[in-house]
Amino acid sequence: MTEDRLTILLVDDDDVAAESVERSLKRHNVNLPLVVAEDGAIALQILRGEHPTRTLGRPHIILLDLNMPRMNGFEFLQEVRADQNLRDSVVFVLTTSNTETDRTRAYHEHIAGYMVKSAVGPQFSKLAHLLADYHTSVCLP
Repeated sequence: MTEDRLTILLVDDDDVAAESVERSLKRHNVNLPLVVAEDGAIALQILRGEHPTRTLGRPHIILLDLNMPRMNGFEFLQEVRADQNLRDSVVFVLTTSNTETDRTRAYHEHIAGYMVKSAVGPQFSKLAHLLADYHTSVCLP
């Protein structure tokens, strides 16, 4: 079990989805800090400590949407896995895409899990429980 407080980086350009994730965490008493990045480029700035206002500590996990402007989820994954300081980041895909090609491609980038937004329960309830259980069960780098 990790002793440090887990931080969640949500990489998603959909404001409604980001608000739903935040509300779900609060509703289910999952008291983990949440940092939101609107696309992969901003997420990389945050992860590398280069963003002027948003910071992210360790341990952290990343919830990643695939379909975003500027830098999509796959481009982000390639950058993270190529970066010596970020390659051990734990990434869960949280997306609307339920295609086999997207799932396979994402797992080839060593993601921890693939979740379709419509399948994670009403108001993202299953996601909130997964994050709470993950935080209390897994030791992260």
